Amino acid sequence: MADVTDVRVPILMYHAVADDPNDATRALSVTPEAFAWQMAVIADRGLTPVSTADLAASWRSGRPLPDRPVLVTFDDGYEGVHRHALPVLAKHGFAATLFVSTGWIRGPYDTGGALDTMLDWDQMRELAAGGVEIGGHSHSHPQLDQLPDDALRGELVRCWEIVAGELGTVPASFAYPYGYSSRRVRQAVRTAGYAQALAVGNGLARRRQGPYALRRVTVRRSTGAAEFERLIEGRAIARTFAADRALTKGYAVVRRARQVRRTAVRAG
Repeated sequence: MADVTDVRVPILMYHAVADDPNDATRALSVTPEAFAWQMAVIADRGLTPVSTADLAASWRSGRPLPDRPVLVTFDDGYEGVHRHALPVLAKHGFAATLFVSTGWIRGPYDTGGALDTMLDWDQMRELAAGGVEIGGHSHSHPQLDQLPDDALRGELVRCWEIVAGELGTVPASFAYPYGYSSRRVRQAVRTAGYAQALAVGNGLARRRQGPYALRRVTVRRSTGAAEFERLIEGRAIARTFAADRALTKGYAVVRRARQVRRTAVRAG
């Protein structure tokens, strides 16, 4: 068993699993063949996939984790997670977590804002029955830290209530849309009833990050075999995502300026 005090865990962030995604989701998609190969590598290397809820519970309680833990997570709720990913996960007996934007799932709450073909609620129930943890990802997928308090709470609570109502189990875990959060957003997520939350950060998750700011690493269409192996081994993470970090820092300046302007407008 792994020592929970110093273990560093790769949390893999997937989006669409599709042969022919549209332009909006292509960069952050993987092919079904690539996903199957990546899960086989995890199995061959002796890593143990765990759910987000199980990881956070272990870190809260001090309960040992399995040796060489890894998390497989999906954002948004694309249909290929059911069509392509679920059979592969079932073949290996792997745990996974799916974070859904409830306003993008096909059905009565659909806002029409989805970027590609999404799951419906029957498929969501099959995923849950297959052992996939279903977490929240907001209702309409906004940049949560740019919202005023009432709208922020509405996004979080509506997502929580819809998932709980449709699946019969409350969503314990949350992932921030676009990876953006702030102290105010993290507190709102906690108040809405989520027990832990994932960011992006493109780094390994560690207990000291706290349950509402756990980092993930991005798996995308351009992720090659050698890069994927480095990700799951936790090697050269900073070098792999150096360009991403530079872009993130630059955009953070823009987003802070926008937030200042919005705050000034509301105050005026």
